[in-house]
Amino acid sequence: MERSTIIVAGGRGKRMGTAIPKQFLLLNGKPLLCWTIDAFHVFDGKMEIVLVLPEEQIPIWKSLCIGHGYLTPHQIVAGGAERYHSVRNGLAAVHGEGIVAVHDGVRPLVSTALIARCFDAAQEYGNATPVVPVKPSVRELTPSGSRSIDRNGFRLVQTPQCFRTEVLRKAFELPYDPSFTDEASLIERAGSIVHLVEGDEVNIKITDQVDMRIAEALLDRAPGTTA
Repeated sequence: MERSTIIVAGGRGKRMGTAIPKQFLLLNGKPLLCWTIDAFHVFDGKMEIVLVLPEEQIPIWKSLCIGHGYLTPHQIVAGGAERYHSVRNGLAAVHGEGIVAVHDGVRPLVSTALIARCFDAAQEYGNATPVVPVKPSVRELTPSGSRSIDRNGFRLVQTPQCFRTEVLRKAFELPYDPSFTDEASLIERAGSIVHLVEGDEVNIKITDQVDMRIAEALLDRAPGTTA
């Protein structure tokens, strides 16, 4: 079955505290986004990769690719106002049918094993969303203060989220709703049962400087990773 990936990178560096969007920051010598794209290219060198960026950031990315001699093939598409619109634009650029993954551009440590797990589960069940357990204790805010809740009934959602292409295309016929925080919530609204798979705690989302330092340390420890 044909496979493709949409990588969404719309960050603007506010929480990172930098003038440069976080997806363009150097991680062990090359732009963070290069690590993310390469993870999917290593998994399947023939897979179509669609990168979605804010339109004004596209020239910056092209310049970075030239400056770093980055040649991994990928298509670039302009995003929209919200994640919903950006992923929809990316999906419009995907050719053919099969399984499509949607991945956060700032999750550069996604492993080949996790990518394979998600694609395989989506092929069997129609969709797959990776999740990890909630480790800290959790409290819910109430009008009178707060209360403890059982963390065992909750999971933290990751990407890549994988879908049969026709399932995701059908879901995007729904009008935009702010409650669509990810593609799993969208297909759920469209009537699909979301299938959860085991995620990976190393598959962190880079949001601040602490995350960058953790990612650098993890890459330094990983065998075969070079800048």
